[in-house]
Amino acid sequence: MTDNCVPESHQVPESHQVPEFHHVPVMRDEVVAWIGPVPAGRVVDATVGGAGHAEAMLESRTDVALLGLDRDASAVEAAARRLSRFGRRAAVRHVRFDALAGAIDDIDGVGAEVSAVLFDLGVSSHQLDEVERGFSFRHNAPLDMRMDRRSGQTAAELVNGASVDELTTILRTYGDEKFASRIARSIVAHRPLTTTVQLADIIATAIPAATRRTGGHPAKRSFQAIRIAINDELSVLRSAVDSAIDRLAPGGRCIVLAYHSGEDRIVKDRFVSAATGGCTCQRFDLPCSCGALPRGRRLRNGVVRPSAAEIAANPRAASALARVFEKSPLQPSGGLS
Repeated sequence: MTDNCVPESHQVPESHQVPEFHHVPVMRDEVVAWIGPVPAGRVVDATVGGAGHAEAMLESRTDVALLGLDRDASAVEAAARRLSRFGRRAAVRHVRFDALAGAIDDIDGVGAEVSAVLFDLGVSSHQLDEVERGFSFRHNAPLDMRMDRRSGQTAAELVNGASVDELTTILRTYGDEKFASRIARSIVAHRPLTTTVQLADIIATAIPAATRRTGGHPAKRSFQAIRIAINDELSVLRSAVDSAIDRLAPGGRCIVLAYHSGEDRIVKDRFVSAATGGCTCQRFDLPCSCGALPRGRRLRNGVVRPSAAEIAANPRAASALARVFEKSPLQPSGGLS
């Protein structure tokens, strides 16, 4: 492991006041426990956000260094400040998590192994609370929802330009919204839309009154779906998880906190593939005949959920679904077959 400081471009001068990046790390204690047995070395927080998990991991293991990644410039700046007290043990990069292999290479050399990789998916508390970002249906703001505001389509461009069929597919696929077609037709009928409150009101009106009275805000699933589509969150997750497992050292762990069934399905699929080596045999109760080489194991077959006490203290944790994969102690790193 090579020691590296927070990059100069991401060090924050004392005179520059960074807005408070409120971040309540979900399943913090569980994450710390899961990295407890991993070998000393580099830990990657692939979605560093406000650095709550990153700080906890560095505090719990003095024999690890951390590389934090995030596509949100505000998160990168806030994380660099929060982790600055760890000096050369912490580095932060402004990149999307599917670029983690390149970021590891830049820090520790081409092909370097890491001790653990954490993905805390979805949107952070800070992003929801930062009104001008347009992530929340509870505050009036321009329709943006981009995690990286340097480029990409905004939510306004999506909802005002997509067809009914395209919107229906997005809402159904990424939001599990059973009234997707009704909502899509209503959005198209009321275009152009420019603000979050406009969109939230149209969504709510399109949903039957009886349904609106239960299950939280009626726009929640649709806003989630649009955010996932805008940020292309699911299409890069598969390759990112594969890349993370590929770079784990023997005994290293990949930890994923998902907040959406689509995310969790992808994570489960990649962990199963790694645990079986991509076995194509039809009968798993018989010896493998396809030559697959398992790369490790899932710590449990199902998901781990936050405790009732945590959910009571932080309701945004309620939808969290955690999975952990451990690289075989005898399994060298290398590409998936």
